Amino acid sequence: MNKAELIEKIAGDAGLSKKEAGAALDSFTDAIAKTLKKGGKVTLVGFGTFSVTKRAARNGRNPQTGATIKIKAKKVAKFKAGKELAAKI
Repeated sequence: MNKAELIEKIAGDAGLSKKEAGAALDSFTDAIAKTLKKGGKVTLVGFGTFSVTKRAARNGRNPQTGATIKIKAKKVAKFKAGKELAAKI
């Protein structure tokens, strides 16, 4: 499912226009991104938890040349599914 299909599904289920559903989805994703950027985490009971994890610097390998390269440390977004979501899958 892509973003357009998700917007269409939300609009149909909630009785909203596609424009309103798109605005709601954008607001949701923006709120999560802003919270993660501040270092916080977002917990949706029954769905899951979005958090930020630090990934350490490490050495990697260029698959084309085989040369060793350095990969910088960075922060990455992480999602852990809740029990209810995991049970539905």
